[in-house]
Amino acid sequence: MSKTPIQLSDHFTCRKLICFTLPSITLIIFTAIYGVVDGFFVSNYAGKTPFAAVNLIIPVLLILGSVGFMFGTGGGALIAKTMGQGDRERANDIFSMIVYASAACGVVLAALGFLILRPAAVLMGAEGELLEQALIYGRINLIALPFYVLQYEFQCLFATAEKPRLGLSVTVAAGVANMVLDALFVGVFSWGAAGAAAATAISQCIGGAPTAVCCGWGSAAWTCVPWERPAPTAPRSL
Repeated sequence: MSKTPIQLSDHFTCRKLICFTLPSITLIIFTAIYGVVDGFFVSNYAGKTPFAAVNLIIPVLLILGSVGFMFGTGGGALIAKTMGQGDRERANDIFSMIVYASAACGVVLAALGFLILRPAAVLMGAEGELLEQALIYGRINLIALPFYVLQYEFQCLFATAEKPRLGLSVTVAAGVANMVLDALFVGVFSWGAAGAAAATAISQCIGGAPTAVCCGWGSAAWTCVPWERPAPTAPRSL
């Protein structure tokens, strides 16, 4: 089987399309592990009230974090279009803008989340210990929300950069870290919903770390390394 990497400019057969998209499909499925793993450990080691609190507040966190998909899908399409027109410099500028905007948006949404978390939980019927547990889980996760947004965003951008396997590897690493830390914080240290939230927050930081890996700081803006390819050298005339 050919080891030549698949490029977006290639002619896609059904087999090649499946090979290119399979890592991204697996990536999306693996992302769902966060809530499942937290629920498993909390329900088995912390009790039914913390488990109910986790399930109550997770939808709010998912709504806030989903802005990363917006930036990733829209920005990825715009970057791919610009690269198809042969304007690599503008593609890198667009990428820089997307990263800056999404990171700033993540910070703003995290601050907004702290304000709306209690009213949202009360609106959904939480009270007493259930409310307090939901707030503990939500607030700890909100600290890592900018990284959560970047993780969602790069799930789309890695595919545009023709590196879907890299995106899958990063997400798997984050998911495995979440499992291990959940087992440690909830199963061993008995930190309950706070431990599950800390494990998820750390794993989200791991998932958002590719921003520092695949971007280099340039003189004027961020430069996306995956989009950079050496231009063919024209032969010199004698």
